[in-house]
Amino acid sequence: MTALETEALGRRYRRTWALRDCSVVVPSGRVVALVGPNGAGKSTLLHMAVGLLAPTTGTVRVFGEPVRENLRRIAFMAQGKPLYAGFSVAEMLTFGRGLNPRWDDAVARRRLAELDIPLGRRVGRLSGGQRTQVALTVALAKRPDLLVLDEPLADLDPLARQDVMRGLMAAVAETGLTVLLSSHVVSELEGTCDWLMVVNGGRVQVSGDIDELVAGHRLLTGPAEGADALAARLPVISRGGTGRQATLLVRDGTPPPDPRWTTRPVNLEETVLAYLRAPDLAALPRPTLTSTR
Repeated sequence: MTALETEALGRRYRRTWALRDCSVVVPSGRVVALVGPNGAGKSTLLHMAVGLLAPTTGTVRVFGEPVRENLRRIAFMAQGKPLYAGFSVAEMLTFGRGLNPRWDDAVARRRLAELDIPLGRRVGRLSGGQRTQVALTVALAKRPDLLVLDEPLADLDPLARQDVMRGLMAAVAETGLTVLLSSHVVSELEGTCDWLMVVNGGRVQVSGDIDELVAGHRLLTGPAEGADALAARLPVISRGGTGRQATLLVRDGTPPPDPRWTTRPVNLEETVLAYLRAPDLAALPRPTLTSTR
C-alpha cells in the first residue's frame, strides 16, 4: 500500500518556487529520510503532506486519499517542538486527549514512565531532549499511520539524538507506522531509515529504497589521464581527485574496462553528498504513480 503519493506537486510564494514538480511514491511501513540543504523545500513538502500548506500545483494523497480527508491518520511534529511551556507534562497529555479521538493515554503514560519524565514537571523546565521526547509521545499517542517529523534531532546533543531515534524505532517496530523525517545528520540516518528522498533546489532528486540506491553507485579511482574518456561512457554523479589520480562516483554496476581503475562501494552519506553537489542530476527516472483510489 502507498503511504504518500505526490504528482507534479509544487508550492510558489509570489514569484519564487519553494518546491516544484515533485512526483514521488512512498510505500507504507517505511522509515523515510528526507534530506537536503537549507531552503531546498523540505519543510514545504512536509507541510503540504500534513495539510498545513495548500499546493500551488499538483496533488498529494495519504493512504490513497486527499490529505484533508485523512488527517486523523497523520501526526506531525514541527521543528520547534511546539509545546506549552507553562503546562505540566500531564496537562499536555490531557490537551492531546481532548483534540485526538484516537488518543491512547496508556501508551503515552507508559512511554513517559519508561523515559523517567515526571508527569508533574512543567514543560518549560524540561531539558531539550526531554521536550523532544514529550512532543514525540504526544504525536505517537495520536496512534497515527503516518508520522511526520521536521528536523526532530536538530537541537539535541548526540546522546539525546540516540535516545530519540531509539524510541522512535521501538514505536515503528511495535505499530508498523510509516515515518517521514527530515534531517541534516545523514550519518545518523544510516541503519535507521530504509527509504531516501533527496530534495535539492526545490526539486526531488532521489527517491527510493536506501539499500538499492547505495548498491547502484560506486566510486572509481584511476589515472587522471584516462578520466575524461571513462567519464564519457558512464553516468557520473561527481568527480574529484588530485594530481595524477582521479575519482568518479558513478551510477552504474559495470566494471571499468581499464584495469588501472579500481572500484569500491559507497555509503549512504557519500551518495547523498554527491547528489547535493550536483542539483541538476537525478538518481531515478520519474516514478510511475499507481492509483490507490
